[in-house]
Amino acid sequence: MTGKVFLIGAGPGDPELMTLRALRMLESAEVVVYDRLVSDEILALMPKDAETIAVGKCPRHHPVPQDRINEILLEQAQAGKAVARLKGGDPMIFGRGSEEAAYLIEHGVDIEYAPGITAAQGASCSTGVPLTHRGLATSVQYVTGHRQAGKVLDLDWKRLADPDTTLVIYMGVSNIGQIAVGLMTEGLSEQTPVLAITKATTREERRLVSTLGNAARDVREADVINPTLFIIGKVVSLYGENAAELFEPVSAHA
Repeated sequence: MTGKVFLIGAGPGDPELMTLRALRMLESAEVVVYDRLVSDEILALMPKDAETIAVGKCPRHHPVPQDRINEILLEQAQAGKAVARLKGGDPMIFGRGSEEAAYLIEHGVDIEYAPGITAAQGASCSTGVPLTHRGLATSVQYVTGHRQAGKVLDLDWKRLADPDTTLVIYMGVSNIGQIAVGLMTEGLSEQTPVLAITKATTREERRLVSTLGNAARDVREADVINPTLFIIGKVVSLYGENAAELFEPVSAHA
């Protein structure tokens, strides 16, 4: 008998930010297939006798290719097991959840979804920087800051360079210089504030305030690492005036 796959968003890191639906699905799993950004605290919530399969990726290092991840999920489901596919953030926002779902559906596997709080929302709440705010930003755009296999980052810079829009850049540490140049070339001011948040909502959260013109230098000098999210736009002015200052963790778990 074919099992079922639960496509679960684990949220941005803090286990308290998981939904009740996600927790219920995880607690019912016999096999947990999880990504690199899923914290140990969240993994501790799964059944003690559940099998775990790590399939995490990091920049330029994909030990388990996506095609193989799809096959693992199918194999486990065809063995009749309840499979939790556990992803950081929301599985349908830069999480390849739709690719995995399409593959499983094609092979006749039932899927249930649990949305997760995406990193942008988690970072916004942990820093107090809103993504929209009257008089500062009327819209927000989520943008991926890298391309697969080192391809050129060919974003629509003209559309993105809107001073009334907040940009949230996922996975953009290595390309923040190129992103800044692309936005400034299309007219976004070099004084546009930028906030980088590393490991948002966790004990290790760190924050860097900069400007579009200085972001690449400041990120390099502060040795900012992944996973880091960038919030770009006037809303960052609500955070404070501490330009280019690296903040130590501020966490409810400290």
